[in-house]
Amino acid sequence: MATTHEINVERRADEGKGASRRLRNAGKIPAIVYGGGLDPVSIQLDHEKVWLAQQHEWFYSSILDLSLNGDVQKVLLRDMQRHPFKQLIMHLDFQRVDANQTLRAKVPLHFLNQDTSPAGKTAGVLVLHELNEVEVSCLPKDLPEFIEIDLGALALGDIIHLSDLKLPAGVELPELKLGKEHDVAVVIAKHGREDVAEDAAPGAADVPAAKVSKKDDK
Repeated sequence: MATTHEINVERRADEGKGASRRLRNAGKIPAIVYGGGLDPVSIQLDHEKVWLAQQHEWFYSSILDLSLNGDVQKVLLRDMQRHPFKQLIMHLDFQRVDANQTLRAKVPLHFLNQDTSPAGKTAGVLVLHELNEVEVSCLPKDLPEFIEIDLGALALGDIIHLSDLKLPAGVELPELKLGKEHDVAVVIAKHGREDVAEDAAPGAADVPAAKVSKKDDK
């Protein structure tokens, strides 16, 4: 079952750059809620509370309950705009979800038992995480906060593909429906030796001596 998290919001009357700037100065975040067959609604959230929440994975991959004076709408975070260098969230976009309609969302991957695996305990072996999240398709009630990958048996030369992931009931990977070429690697265990670049410029010692024809002085 998907875990939900409640966040209190307020309706936002004023819009535009000036109004958004005033909100941010007051410690609020301008945001919008759209989708679900309803009109978009402009809202505002407490910056401090959202700043703490956004440090957790669930904020990005879970169903969120936006509560407006007790009126709760279930949403997913679809976009977050951050200030380029300040610890400041500039704007949030939320999409309403329908309990009876399939949704798509990106879910983080959790890698378990890597250090105790044959690959993890072998010197000189690199365990590469090619993906750290995957897009899933499911009903809102089935949306997982994360997907676990047990690497306990991973050995040198092993490759874990998308099709190898153990998904919760009701969850699919849309990428796999596009063909075998989309069944990409998620984890690879390989030797850590780096290949020497073949296109490196040869040193003087590597250049064969040129043959010089000498003319006899007569």
